[in-house]
Amino acid sequence: MKIALGTDHAGYAYKERIKQYLTAQGHEVEDFGTDSAEPCDYPDFIYPAARAVAQGHCERAIVLGGSGNGETIVANKVQGIRCAVCWNEDLARLSRAHNDANVMSIGARTVSVETALKMVEIWLSTPFDGGRHADRVRKIAEIDNR
Repeated sequence: MKIALGTDHAGYAYKERIKQYLTAQGHEVEDFGTDSAEPCDYPDFIYPAARAVAQGHCERAIVLGGSGNGETIVANKVQGIRCAVCWNEDLARLSRAHNDANVMSIGARTVSVETALKMVEIWLSTPFDGGRHADRVRKIAEIDNR
């Protein structure tokens, strides 16, 4: 799977660990930055990562920041993106199974790196349940297309 990564300075160290994990698992990674822990603005990196998914260049994206909230807001401004902020394994699973989330946001100041890696593993391996959830995701797409 080709996965976009984007972060600000707060999530830089986690992004690097996640990138190592993803490549070790055989995934292709497109890294939209940032490339250091120097202070920067998260929209500059999150928006291009989300657009890569919306445009079909990447299948999914993982975005990071301090809390994950601002990153989620930015990603969800891109038409076709369903970004969920996750801070535990259950949310990672449910964001895929029930919401067909194509972007996951992680707050590096809210979870351990071990939890972040476990969430990535779960999020990438969890299929969308479809069924009653498909109608809800369709309604989200209809709202997005207005």
